[in-house]
Amino acid sequence: PTHLAKTMDALDPTTLALVIATNVGTASLIYLLCGGSSGKINNEIELEKKKVATMGDAKSLVDKTKESNVAYCRCWKSKKFPFCDGAHNKHNEATGDNVGPLVFKKAQ
Repeated sequence: PTHLAKTMDALDPTTLALVIATNVGTASLIYLLCGGSSGKINNEIELEKKKVATMGDAKSLVDKTKESNVAYCRCWKSKKFPFCDGAHNKHNEATGDNVGPLVFKKAQ
């Protein structure tokens, strides 16, 4: 396993949840500062809500899938939000950006 995978496996669920939130927030801020035309990042996900926050126990979020890796969206373009569906690839091609998902590997 990579150094990052070992580090992520060692984190407790609360710290892991904070890492997810920090990464999503950072990606959102970068998008806002570097090209969000209207300043609004989220143009599709749960617009009726005052704030979109995906909460959960980090371990259970990873364990819910049969996949060996779980990718969380950081571009707000995914149709499977909060999970990544690869929509960032089209965004990156169109904008020259390099945003990608936050990926967690299941503990073996």
